[in-house]
Amino acid sequence: MRGRGFLGAEPGAPFGIKPMQLKFHWRLMQGGERFGHTRLTQTTMPEAALPELTAQTEFCHDAVASGISSLLIDIGYAKPDPMLLATALATLCGNIRFMVAARSGLLSPALFVQQVNTLSQISGGRVCLNIVAGYSPEEQRYYGDFLDHDERYARTAEFLEICHRLWDRAPVTFQGKYFCVEHARINTPFSTGTGADRPEIFIGGNSDAARDLAIQQGSCWMRMADAPSVIEKSIAPVLAQGKQAGLRLSIIAAATRDEAIARAYEMVKSASATAKHAQTEQRFVQGTDSQSIHSAWASAEKEWLSPYLWTGAVRTHGAPAVALVGSPDEIAGALIQYGQAGISQFILNGWPKQESMVYFGREVIPRVRAWEKKLALRTVAGD
Repeated sequence: MRGRGFLGAEPGAPFGIKPMQLKFHWRLMQGGERFGHTRLTQTTMPEAALPELTAQTEFCHDAVASGISSLLIDIGYAKPDPMLLATALATLCGNIRFMVAARSGLLSPALFVQQVNTLSQISGGRVCLNIVAGYSPEEQRYYGDFLDHDERYARTAEFLEICHRLWDRAPVTFQGKYFCVEHARINTPFSTGTGADRPEIFIGGNSDAARDLAIQQGSCWMRMADAPSVIEKSIAPVLAQGKQAGLRLSIIAAATRDEAIARAYEMVKSASATAKHAQTEQRFVQGTDSQSIHSAWASAEKEWLSPYLWTGAVRTHGAPAVALVGSPDEIAGALIQYGQAGISQFILNGWPKQESMVYFGREVIPRVRAWEKKLALRTVAGD
């Protein structure tokens, strides 16, 4: 069925009627983060490297009230350790799940499973994982990792194979190129309270290596946003293997489209007033071997990838700043359209992070749920 417009759908876009339940995750607020900070600001601001448990606990409570499925805790030299921060917040916030980011080259798979399982016991199973291979060779070398892009993914495949076998609760003997364990076992079991014996694993990256790793070892492939037609084609191999697909993007929503666009341009104008933001981001992109970051940078050549998908903040705020911009109805419609293309999970961000999350939960999620209900009813009715 084509040419049937709905909310924010592009004219002529596919509109296959099928029920869905989209899941929305949000990036946890960093220490000192209150406004529309760029990537440069976040990596140079001293407070960002420190836990800010009082403010972050409030953020967690707001996430629950907003209908957010989990909070992503990023990994990087300029931030606190995500596993420790998740553990601290889990003891303070009793009803939000944490998506802990991890890289395969930083610790042994057996110790990693032990940490994850321990956190699952402390938190009542409120943990899932965002596995990334690393996006900055310079930063990887901070941790003693000198592998190139493809080798990092090959190592991550071995890492996750050992992890899965440990979650199977049998002794593991494995000898690979990057890891070797003998009769390994972890007595602390993983717990979710729902019967699952291992965490949900989100694999991040736009490359074929990331996609293939998600198919082999993950639960969901998370890639950067693009136009729905591009996304539908790229995720087809993942869906064909029974895995989920998700997007990382940002949200700039306001009562009207004009107001949302004005906010978007004002944010970029404010950052651009200091030219070092764009210059630093360009140097960072030149030094990275991440296909996600390079593709997002290239996409910024065309400011609007669809009527609502905007790349205008990528060159000041980084790759995850590809954003849906519009009114709540328009944002909800665009999310539904991604759902129709096969996307089921979203890791989101906004500026300011807390206020935009609360607004998204109050104004956008109810509209998405209403559309999901309509689609389900139409499916039952055979429409």
